[in-house]
Amino acid sequence: MDKQPSASKSRTQKSKKRSRDDNQNPGGAKHENLQVKIQLFQDQPNKIPPLVAYFPSGYNPQTQQRQDEEEPNNQNNSPKVPKVKVYRNMAQRKGNRLQVVVSPGGSNVDFVGSSFTGEAAAAQVCRYSLGVLDKEAGTLKIIPIATNKIFRLEPRVRTAETANEEASNSTKSELTANRMDKLGELTALYGTKRERKKRKDAINLKKEVDSESQKSLDKKIEEVAFDKEALANTSSLIARNIPPHDVSATTPLEAYPLDKIILKGDWDFLGDIYKLWQGGEKVETNAYPHFVCNRIQKLDAIENETQKWKLSCILSYITHLMKFRDQFSMGHVKSGKKHIIPSIIHHRFLNLFTDPGSKILASEKINLFISYVLVLALHVDGFRTDPSDIAQDLRISKVDLRQHFLNLGCKLVHQNSILYATLPVPLNFPSQNIRRKRRQ
Repeated sequence: MDKQPSASKSRTQKSKKRSRDDNQNPGGAKHENLQVKIQLFQDQPNKIPPLVAYFPSGYNPQTQQRQDEEEPNNQNNSPKVPKVKVYRNMAQRKGNRLQVVVSPGGSNVDFVGSSFTGEAAAAQVCRYSLGVLDKEAGTLKIIPIATNKIFRLEPRVRTAETANEEASNSTKSELTANRMDKLGELTALYGTKRERKKRKDAINLKKEVDSESQKSLDKKIEEVAFDKEALANTSSLIARNIPPHDVSATTPLEAYPLDKIILKGDWDFLGDIYKLWQGGEKVETNAYPHFVCNRIQKLDAIENETQKWKLSCILSYITHLMKFRDQFSMGHVKSGKKHIIPSIIHHRFLNLFTDPGSKILASEKINLFISYVLVLALHVDGFRTDPSDIAQDLRISKVDLRQHFLNLGCKLVHQNSILYATLPVPLNFPSQNIRRKRRQ
């Protein structure tokens, strides 16, 4: 991007001094006042603005780089560079639709985010900009970000089917590109003035970045490493078909960390049960699962308001999970239709428990869904839970539910003729051979 583009507006502004009290400014440190020139950049049709994205799964491409710098002998095991691809819908009315794909080297997991689905599709009442302060030059550049969206990069497993699909799509795109090139040549020779102008604008849209920006981007990408531990946890999650876990954890809370199941951005949308409890309203079984109704009295016994709010949010998340399954169940459609699931949480459920284009839940997705519900139930009951009411909500027998608990590493104990599921640590999962013998 040019340093002084014609589309930019510049003005000089001297920063104002702001009074700080002693708590905000310990030690009496002085704030630096800068006189800078503010440059406001507008969208340019022949260039793509910066893209801003984040990884809610915990993957951090810079963590491994720091570890490699600390290790003295890292010449032979240099980290593989992740690939970053940006796809744009070239349709005239959908030219602002972008998709970002980050592919870490040596892994079959891609991180995918788009500007038109999921979190990006939610209502947005603000605008985002990227500010770059250059103290030496005395300039502050404010640049709009691509599509005014922050991309949420979710992990996706790359399989043989997706690889074949990508290969076929690439072949089709090459044929389409050749056909469009020939049509473009005919338009340049025999087309009207309006058609030639439209073709010129389409060519400018394909120019994603200039050569200098591309060199700078390639240099930055080469310095980025991938987090092997985060990718290993993601692969383990998919292999065992259970929620994120830590086999070396010394406490049950760390074995299935709650912040890996309910993400940071989800908590703000789980306050419905807490509001009902504050208003003194009853939680009815026709609107909430039996498990939630039987555990709502736990809120009265908790004195800490933060812990009370946290428990109510977990119960609300369990409710959304149950109602989400009802929406895909033939016999219990009505109970699911009336329930409103926040769009961000609903999109996450779709990514976790459904296949694209499918109207029913596959068997392996149902097992993953049950695992999520049981882990959250263990958190609510302090990792000692009676599975009677949760089995009723899941509409499966207690005998079948036992196998799901065992697959999570739980231990089943009897006390006073009641079966309880507990979670000993470190986690000890049943082997595949034992499971096959039991089936035989």
